[in-house]
Amino acid sequence: MSTEQFPQANLSNWRQHPYSRWSFTHVDQLVPVARIAAAPSSPLPQGPAFDLAMLHHTWNGARVSAQETLAATHTDGLLVLKHGAVVASHLAPYQQLHTPHIVFSVSKSITACLAGILVEQGLLDPNAPVTHYVPEAENSAYGDCTLRHVLDMTVSIRFIEDYLDPLGDVARYRVAMGWNPPGAIADDRGLHAFIATLPKAEHPHGERFHYVSPNSDMLGWIIERASGSTLVELLTRHIWQPMGMADDASITVDRLGAPRTAGGISTSLTDLARFGEMMRGVGSYLGRRIVPEAWVEDILHKGDSQAWAKGDLAALFPQGRYRSKWYIADPSSNVLCAIGIHGQWIYVDYEAGMVAVKQSSQPIPADDEADHRTLSFFRALAAAIT
Repeated sequence: MSTEQFPQANLSNWRQHPYSRWSFTHVDQLVPVARIAAAPSSPLPQGPAFDLAMLHHTWNGARVSAQETLAATHTDGLLVLKHGAVVASHLAPYQQLHTPHIVFSVSKSITACLAGILVEQGLLDPNAPVTHYVPEAENSAYGDCTLRHVLDMTVSIRFIEDYLDPLGDVARYRVAMGWNPPGAIADDRGLHAFIATLPKAEHPHGERFHYVSPNSDMLGWIIERASGSTLVELLTRHIWQPMGMADDASITVDRLGAPRTAGGISTSLTDLARFGEMMRGVGSYLGRRIVPEAWVEDILHKGDSQAWAKGDLAALFPQGRYRSKWYIADPSSNVLCAIGIHGQWIYVDYEAGMVAVKQSSQPIPADDEADHRTLSFFRALAAAIT
């Protein structure tokens, strides 16, 4: 897909359909980014091919094909691994396996794994107050919460995550991070200054899950402060190069260089699959320890189900939990997910030995129907390749 097909793609419309089909793989032409360098090793192994054309699943009482679901959810790329080997893939005509694609809030899950590495190194304490690392947050909602509250989205904070309100909290947030032109909202403070002014809500920290993306930008700020290194240096040193990622990745940065750890990472489909396979390996990839085993086990077996049930997204996973920026879909099904708006997914089914990653350009940022349809597809896929 050439830029000539979308001459109007710019900072004001890049997340809108149909421009997003181009812009989600060309974020670096629209927003400043910092590069995460790859260190390629061997390609992903190939397993026995599974024909997606043969797969059907039930959706809204009807039998639908995998191809219908992939089209309906505006899939740009899908890659499926079984015990670490590629068994199925799907690419839109304009997409390639090694093309970096923005993964939005899957960035949160990647960043939190980096936090786990720093915890093992003794540089971070999940129970420490946020202000131990970022004293500038003292007069905000973060002034009396802990890093654990930030990791688990249980900060008591007044912020409404409405992606479509042109003058709401998210619109102001996007101007601060450099994702929107100022337009009716002028804010040149930058991302960190913005999140350090967000006010506390009335309920106590830890009481309920409240999905607020600035929490994850605060996590990135804490990581940089605790380590004395940039987020990009840490991702390169601890994850991208040790894993032998095939392709350079990037993360968007604001006008002052602050990384958008809540949603700014772009990475290729193959490297997203590698990351999912590392999580299936409980923190190890190709025999090399990447993320501490204890950190991944904590994600899999902890998380406050009561706080989740009181929260914003309980309808997505009625029996679910949320821990360190990862979703535990159902404790009995042994499924772990990372999810980003516009249809970005890492889906790990431990029992089936399957990792499925999906990059999309869904027109609606938070589309409940598309999410549930995608989950139905993933469950059918796991059952079919077992």
